[in-house]
Amino acid sequence: MRLVFIYGLPATGKLTVARELADITGFKLFHNHLAVDLLLSVFEFGSKPFVELREEIWLSVFAQAAESKMPGLIFTFAPEATVRPDFVERAVTTVSDAGGEVEFVELICPFEEIKRRIDSPSRRQFGKMVSAELLDELHARGAFDTCSMPKPKIRINTGALAPAEAAAQIAAALGLGL
Repeated sequence: MRLVFIYGLPATGKLTVARELADITGFKLFHNHLAVDLLLSVFEFGSKPFVELREEIWLSVFAQAAESKMPGLIFTFAPEATVRPDFVERAVTTVSDAGGEVEFVELICPFEEIKRRIDSPSRRQFGKMVSAELLDELHARGAFDTCSMPKPKIRINTGALAPAEAAAQIAAALGLGL
């Protein structure tokens, strides 16, 4: 199984691009907020049980997907302070131990464009952060700089491309079906 691990700051278009990529590749999409939203119904964001269970869910899905020999899975991820430092390494190990591979894709976007996008209806639908003020505060505190990410196979500026174009570039860079 190929795990396409799409990461970037909030509002860089991870879910939107991932949906387009899923359409191109036929890969299943595992949006990180599926686990986040489930756990927020019981635990406070960032609490010990929230962090542990969120990562357990993510890793369990990766393991089961790889063991089931599905061709690919797309995962969206926002590196931030509540993610434990070894999560990414554990994700790679989980997938590779089951015979799969992880390919990292980074989405970037000018910060002013991120601030413009942050309060969109599509973000509200998933209970994502929608406050430009909170984004500024977290950014100033370095909350998005705490999780070290591997070098991506491709980096896409979503401020300069439409989601379908971004997905097509990712598919081409990773050698996925077009």
